[in-house]
Parts: sequence; structure tokens; C-alpha cells
Amino acid sequence: MTRNTSPSFVLALYPTSHGFAFVLFEGPDAPFDWGVKEVREKRKNAKVLDDVKALIELYHPEVLVMEDTDKGKIHRAARIRRLYRMLRHLASTEEIDVHRFARADIRACFASVGAVTKYEIAKAIATQIPAFAHRLPRVRKLWMSEDPRQGLFDAAALGLTYYATKNANETVT
Repeated sequence: MTRNTSPSFVLALYPTSHGFAFVLFEGPDAPFDWGVKEVREKRKNAKVLDDVKALIELYHPEVLVMEDTDKGKIHRAARIRRLYRMLRHLASTEEIDVHRFARADIRACFASVGAVTKYEIAKAIATQIPAFAHRLPRVRKLWMSEDPRQGLFDAAALGLTYYATKNANETVT
């Protein structure tokens, strides 16, 4: 009997300054659940951690995918970098595999479809996953703040990069 080695659920997380976005995948073309959670409390990291714990308890993902802030010049707030460390610790206590990807990894993954900017990547994701198409934020001008829905596409990009990397490694071996 052969055992299916692919994870049943992959949870991609993208913390933002206002909370976090997540996409729970069953496969590269099969998002199961997703959302953008806003946190308005003083202790944002504790609240985000509690919300992520609730997601883990509800779905029991086998893989957690998030941004790698250790590589290159990632301009993330110290609070967000601390939150990433807390999330990695949570994943290790829950025995969840953690995969981290730098922004350069995501750009390389989406370069094959000609997507380089965050908006172009979001557009490519909306094309691949029709359920996200109506959530696509408008093109951002330099003076505009980022649309909260962009976090959803950033989380989805992390998840899709995981699947692309995983599939590339499976074909090589």
C-alpha cells in the first residue's frame, strides 16, 4: 500500500501591521478557507497568535508557510519579526512543518507568468484561483497605503510558492 505524502492542509500566513491574512490550501488550485483578520488590540502579537492557534486547532494543518525575514533586506517592523519567531515556535510545539520563503523566492516563482510586482502577482493569483478574483485590490499609487486585501494575495503567493517548490523537488528526485 502506498502512502500519500502530500500534506492534507497547508496554512499560509502573512502578518500585516493591522492583523494577518491567511489562506488554507488543500492543493495548489484548491484553497479551502481564507481571510483577512484585523486586530485592534494593544497586544497585537498575542491576539494574532491566539487566532492562529484557533486556526491550527480547527484545521490541523501539516505545513505552515510564511515569509522568510532573515534573508536579504526585508523591511518588516520589529513587532512583525517577533511575531514570525513566535509563530515558528508555535508550529514546532504543534509539530507542524514550517517552510519560509523570501520575497525573491516568490518573485522567481511568478516570473514564469511575467509577474514581478505585488500587484502583478496578485493578478496572476486571481487568474489561477477564480474565487479570489473579486478581491483583487486596485493598482496602488505611490501615495496610497496598501489595500488590506493585498495581504490575502501575499499569503496565497506564499502558499503557491510552497507548492511550486515542492513539485519541483518531487520531479527532480
